[in-house]
Amino acid sequence: MVVRNVVVLDYGSGNLRSAERALARAGAEVTVTADFEAALEADGLVVPGVGAFAACMSGLRGVRGDQIVGRRLAGGRPVLGICVGMQVMFARGVEHGVETEGCGEWPGTVERLDAPVLPHMGWNTVKSPAGSALFDGVEAERFYFVHSYGVRHWELSTGDGFREPLVTWAEHGVPFVAAVENGALSAVQFHPEKSGDAGAALLKNWLGTL
Repeated sequence: MVVRNVVVLDYGSGNLRSAERALARAGAEVTVTADFEAALEADGLVVPGVGAFAACMSGLRGVRGDQIVGRRLAGGRPVLGICVGMQVMFARGVEHGVETEGCGEWPGTVERLDAPVLPHMGWNTVKSPAGSALFDGVEAERFYFVHSYGVRHWELSTGDGFREPLVTWAEHGVPFVAAVENGALSAVQFHPEKSGDAGAALLKNWLGTL
């Protein structure tokens, strides 16, 4: 098996070490860094994220992470967003009435879930589409979520001969986007690094696409 070099982007968000350990267990050679060139050149880039959308975007821009993501995707180089690291790939986030511009790789708005209990914390099943590489072999498994905000409406439709993105859904009060696979850009709302064997299998699946 070819060992892939993966950078976990360090931009001041949490969960870096748990992501690092989970990726290493899945077979990657992992570096946690904010170094621009290292993040550009790695076989895979992981953008983690916990907390508020605005704070994560501020930290990401502080290390030019939005530029790193854009340049990698322009060259077809894989990126995986996790939790708020997925949310910031969308056009905007709205928290407490404040709108923050995201990376804009996908149209759509990250907004508060309409659910009787928030945050959505715990294990949940997902509905993945046929042909998913991320969920191959773990389609029926449960994954660990911790969030109050999500993308409730998928707005991108290529309709021009390009392959449609694969969108996985989950439900907590309302349906929300749990994962997206769109060419070189993949992202998950849950925490694979906290999702036991299912999360480990998903990370190994992602490494297999690099």
